[in-house]
Amino acid sequence: MTIAADSSLVTKVVPSPNQGERKDGRRPDMIVLHYTGMKDGLSALQQLTNPLAQVSSHYLVWDDGRIFQLVPESARAWHAGAGAWGRDTDINSCSVGIEIVNGGHDYGLPDFTSEQIDATIALCRDIAARWTIPAHRILAHSDTAPARKADPGEKFPWDRLAAAGIGHFVPPVPLTEGPRFARGAEGPPVQALQAMLALYGYTMPVTGVFDETTEQVVTAFQRHFRPACVDGIADLATIKTLRDLIAALPAAV
Repeated sequence: MTIAADSSLVTKVVPSPNQGERKDGRRPDMIVLHYTGMKDGLSALQQLTNPLAQVSSHYLVWDDGRIFQLVPESARAWHAGAGAWGRDTDINSCSVGIEIVNGGHDYGLPDFTSEQIDATIALCRDIAARWTIPAHRILAHSDTAPARKADPGEKFPWDRLAAAGIGHFVPPVPLTEGPRFARGAEGPPVQALQAMLALYGYTMPVTGVFDETTEQVVTAFQRHFRPACVDGIADLATIKTLRDLIAALPAAV
């Protein structure tokens, strides 16, 4: 199997057999960022190109900033698994997946290197420009699968990407005293919180009961947008940051 690089930023093409056609003629209109969650980049590359593993991504960003392409952007890579965002329930068919070499939570959540963040910024900018992907459609894997995934994690520097014009982001509201909603809470404030999370894009049933699903979605939101305290409790800073994000969405969304 041979494929051509879609981006001039690609250092090397290593084709993965784990790919298919995008369903219903979808073109990519989303970018999903992951960490590899393995001990090193070589292990991740072997996994992403192993036909028995049945996982892949379009790109792999190494800790020294090299970018490998594994799947053509026109094809459907198998990176997101079961998940949803807004009305989309087949994330693989509408997204470009970028795996970033990092051990993740299982390996102590190490810092991402400056080189790989610079490379990720450049790659996201290139992909978004070619496919006209809006900022609010550049997401964490944990955003699309809050019950299953935590990557790229709370140490991923979304603020640095935002400063470079990548992704939808507002300055997180500082931690402060105020109402806190956690597992077991019920009532209109919880219903309002769930409605705001669903409006932003998370798969969030609006029940008025702060259940396990609500806790998982709040945790995913905090990892991406308010990482100072990731505990699944909707404190005032979490709620206000969510409010500010919604207010900053384009009018057409």
